[in-house]
Amino acid sequence: MQPESLGTATSAVFGSSEVNAARATQDRIDIPEFAPTMVPEGDIRPDRFLDRELSWLAFNARVLELAEDPDLFLLERVNFLSIFASNLDEFFMVRVAGLKRRIATGLAVPSPAGLSPMEVLDQISAAAHKLQARHAQVFAEQIRPALAYEHIHLVHWNELDEAARAELSTLFKEKVFPILTPLAVDPAHPFPYISGLSLNLAVVVRNPVSDKELFARLKVPDQLPRLISIDGPRAGTIPGRVARFIALEEVIAEHLDQLFPGMEVLEHHSFRVTRNEDVEVEEDDAENLLQALEKELLRRRFGPPVRLEVTNDINPNIRSLLVRELGVEESEVYAVPGPLDLRGLSVIGGIDRSDLRYPKHVAHTSRYLNESETAKAANVFAAMRRRDILLHHPYDSFSTSVQAFLEQAASDPKVQAIKQTLYRTSGDSPIVDALVDAAEAGKQVLALVEIKARFDEQANISWARKLEQAGVHVVYGIVGLKTHCKLSLVVRQELDGLRRYSHIGTGNYHPRTARYYEDLGLLTANEQVGEDLSKLFNQLSGYAPKSTFKRLLVAPRSVRSGLIDRIEREISNSRAGLAARVVIKVNSMVDEAIIDSLYRASQAGVHVDIIVRGICSLRPGVPGLSENITVRSILGRFLEHSRVFAFANAGDPVVYIGSADMMHRNLDRRVEALVQLGNREDVADVMSLMDRYVDPRTSSWHLDESGVWTRHHLDENGEPLSDVQSWLLSTRSRQRSAALR
Repeated sequence: MQPESLGTATSAVFGSSEVNAARATQDRIDIPEFAPTMVPEGDIRPDRFLDRELSWLAFNARVLELAEDPDLFLLERVNFLSIFASNLDEFFMVRVAGLKRRIATGLAVPSPAGLSPMEVLDQISAAAHKLQARHAQVFAEQIRPALAYEHIHLVHWNELDEAARAELSTLFKEKVFPILTPLAVDPAHPFPYISGLSLNLAVVVRNPVSDKELFARLKVPDQLPRLISIDGPRAGTIPGRVARFIALEEVIAEHLDQLFPGMEVLEHHSFRVTRNEDVEVEEDDAENLLQALEKELLRRRFGPPVRLEVTNDINPNIRSLLVRELGVEESEVYAVPGPLDLRGLSVIGGIDRSDLRYPKHVAHTSRYLNESETAKAANVFAAMRRRDILLHHPYDSFSTSVQAFLEQAASDPKVQAIKQTLYRTSGDSPIVDALVDAAEAGKQVLALVEIKARFDEQANISWARKLEQAGVHVVYGIVGLKTHCKLSLVVRQELDGLRRYSHIGTGNYHPRTARYYEDLGLLTANEQVGEDLSKLFNQLSGYAPKSTFKRLLVAPRSVRSGLIDRIEREISNSRAGLAARVVIKVNSMVDEAIIDSLYRASQAGVHVDIIVRGICSLRPGVPGLSENITVRSILGRFLEHSRVFAFANAGDPVVYIGSADMMHRNLDRRVEALVQLGNREDVADVMSLMDRYVDPRTSSWHLDESGVWTRHHLDENGEPLSDVQSWLLSTRSRQRSAALR
């Protein structure tokens, strides 16, 4: 597989009113050809890879298992139901849409698992139909009754008293009716465009004069809450007090006569369409990357449909009409009990009931940044000069570490320059504000904004313009490559000259997600790391194609080759009788070259532990191929997001952390960075943490050689196994208490 659209460049723009993406130049950065896969020793197994799309569906099934867990807090189960629905939407919008596009263009190249795109699509359809049916069943048979037991009810119109109906009718008249637009379908009105992920009502009315039945479509407005609280904004927050919610579409359905006066409303049915919403921008041809992307975002709304969801009681004639007009196949129709689109359950999932959700977690400041209970804002630069600071979010506070680092840099008169990558950030980002403050204070500020971050494109375009207007130097990296690395570099004037302070992380500079994404980060004043970051930023904003790095592995040039080299060293160590082990923690394990190197390690007697949250194409436990490989998955309260690569290295362990998952897009089509930890205490802490993740006494899912995931959360006596996230929360609290004594 060849990298797509590589070896091209974009120019830096400093303080201009228009941000340009320059045409390609060939001397920007050396992009290596995709290395040929080094297959394992012995017989080559054509079935040695699991299919990535089916593996993703298995990941979402694990999310659904959490919603099914009766021992989990009820509102957390509700949230997992909502997350499952949102995940599946994105899967169809991107992955299924991509498969359909390949089939339509005749690109029937088999996947590494040996399946043609059509075979994958057929297996996805079978699995997704089962999952959606199971998802609806969990809500109807488990979650809804459990909510009712807690006096939280999702009610129907006919269950309401007259007072509640009157109040909802008033709400409909004042806030809903004015924004509704019924669209007729007849010879004068063609079938309307149905936007992706919108919830709609298919309405059948009869003209009492002509006795003719007519069809109309009504979009449920997405700018209003999906579930309406009948008992006020604080409904559900007081245990024992009844809280009722009703779906917005049901309120609309009860007032259809007001939308079709003079007509007889015969029936109505809910339906929903998922469309191809992946964005493709041919950057080589784009004079202005922002303008090209904005046009593509407009086209996104008009992508072809890839899924039609209907309620299972829909009139067969209406179903046939929707299938015909939308141009979907019968296999793309998903009929489930209403209500559709359970993402809306997030309204209930957000109810403030402490007894129905995880205990509140307050992140602590790292003991290396704040050793005093009364200290409010430690001098981050002084702390970094004393030692490297390894952060583990959300257990370590993001606001008092990374955010404080950048805010202090912005206000410190000794700071000369700040360089920063931004992939995703929040709508009220203090990181962006700090960069704006620094630029307005006269510092040199470079922001590398990745405006192609999927589904955050529009927000990132807005931040790019805000930063540029403040005088920040805004650049967009290298055309053809997304900049996914998480880097900050601060240059400060000190008595002995300029000193560089660096942060390299596994997660985005996003204060909100840092509260529930598990990530690692390194704050360091190490000169080698600072020099490496200077070189990398020069690659991203200028011309530095021949840069070499001391403590970093950088994709697309050296992450894959550097990790394979480390794995090969473990193989040599094992054969020499030295300590040999590989531990990798990632979101996805797909890259064939990396997987084959791990198979070779297993065959050489190296024990390999893989901790993967999502997709895994590696088959563990296959005799003669991977019997020394285990694959575990951890899902829970926090989203496991860190990437760790640890090697026994003959008794002198080596650990890298960084932004790269083991996927083609990360290793070939993104700029990623891994940093080698330099502090031996940090290395030992990470190795110990990885041991905890793979400990048989830790609750996790285990992958077998056939691709089946099995949850292991109870011991032989039926007692719960240790939850690693809860263990970390309690451990950090104990450490904090000990430090304050």
